[in-house]
Amino acid sequence: MGSGQVTERLDWNGKKVTVAGLGVSGIPAARVLHGLGARVTVVNDGDDERSRAQAAALEAEGVTVRLGDGATLPSGTELIVTTPGWQPDKPLFAAAAEAGVEVWGDVELAWRLRGPGAAPWLAVTGTNGKTTTVRMLASILEAAGLRTAAVGNIGVSLLDAVLGEEEYDVLAVELSSYQLHWAPSVRAHSAAVLNLAPDHLDWHGSMEAYAADKGRIYEGNQVACVYNVADGATEDLVREADVEEGCRAIGFTLGTPGPSELGVVEGLLVDRAFVENRRENAQELAEVSDVQPPAPHNIANALAAAALARAFGVDAKAVRDGLKAFRPDPHRIELVEEVGGVTYVDDSKATNTHAAEASLAAYDPIVWIAGGLAKGATFDELVQKSAKRLRGAVLIGADRALIREALARHAPEVPVVDLDRTDTGAMSEAVREAARLARPGDTVLLAPACASMDMFTNYNKRGEAFADAVRALAATGDA
Repeated sequence: MGSGQVTERLDWNGKKVTVAGLGVSGIPAARVLHGLGARVTVVNDGDDERSRAQAAALEAEGVTVRLGDGATLPSGTELIVTTPGWQPDKPLFAAAAEAGVEVWGDVELAWRLRGPGAAPWLAVTGTNGKTTTVRMLASILEAAGLRTAAVGNIGVSLLDAVLGEEEYDVLAVELSSYQLHWAPSVRAHSAAVLNLAPDHLDWHGSMEAYAADKGRIYEGNQVACVYNVADGATEDLVREADVEEGCRAIGFTLGTPGPSELGVVEGLLVDRAFVENRRENAQELAEVSDVQPPAPHNIANALAAAALARAFGVDAKAVRDGLKAFRPDPHRIELVEEVGGVTYVDDSKATNTHAAEASLAAYDPIVWIAGGLAKGATFDELVQKSAKRLRGAVLIGADRALIREALARHAPEVPVVDLDRTDTGAMSEAVREAARLARPGDTVLLAPACASMDMFTNYNKRGEAFADAVRALAATGDA
């Protein structure tokens, strides 16, 4: 359970650092760097009321803020620390490259600020399932009696985790492709890529660049590179990674596992990777029913979390206890209510086709509520794979026509209700229409396959609107 490499401590006193972007990670980074003695300038594209208030607070602490100009490199900049949302093709980064100035993300900054004996990282990325897997992993580690936290995009911020007073034995770290792009020196104890599907291609520029950034998570791994047997692209990334001597490739599968894999046998999660004589032996870890909900993609998440925990030396009992104790976050295949024999499930977090496909695969038959902002996605493959499960579909949101056309091509017999409204009240009407199409034994599933921002602040608000509409339906007895 070694702590991994700790990079050389930098002298920040007087160092001229430019932070790119205000917001969730930019403001803490600016404060931390200023506290270390750096001369910090924050640049921000926006100059709205919120940005001005944030800037005023930082300037009162001694940080320079430049609003409305995120393109020009401040004079004398020695390092840029960027927030994840800033795309690599920004003019600021071109100027930095020309001037020979390094660019770090907030994750890279946290890695560089780790002290001697710092807690090792068990890291997770993937198009879908990251948050659930990291939280499952933290639950397992806690069940093993380890001091840990779920950090990164969720829970405790990485900067707080590495600089705070609390000491950790190990961290469960969620990393996005954005963060990995700007994190060249991060070296995890062990890491997993859960899956790869087209997403954020506007940011990365291509599927190849997106996959390459995800693959950075394996660089320098010490013990295990965990991949998805059902997704060959994740195994390809393991093959391409430069890892430490002795680091192993560990697969997870919903089928019977081979040697060096975790999988499922007769309702049990089993380990054939971290056992003596793995060609002949397997270790029972948990029952499938210990995973809630036991949908296929959630079982895959549990296996990935178990693989990382086992790579860290956690015993089988802690895996079982941690999985049994875990409950998923809201809006992730969350049972809302049963009304009139129909089950209503909120998976508002299914904001892309890959996530929606996993959700649709967990139920049958389904009245599907879908739509929103497509972000350049196409829906033919999703509809083809899911058509036989569909009782009906109710479409909402700005890009619903794309889903309607895919349904017409690949599931013409499925009745479709197209709601021509994008106000937030559309969700109540969508639930009423879904209830009209559904029969006892069916599942009404909100799995939009799209982003929410055309109608809602975020996917949480969309999920809450769905749950409110379902409860209103139950109260009126209209089902």
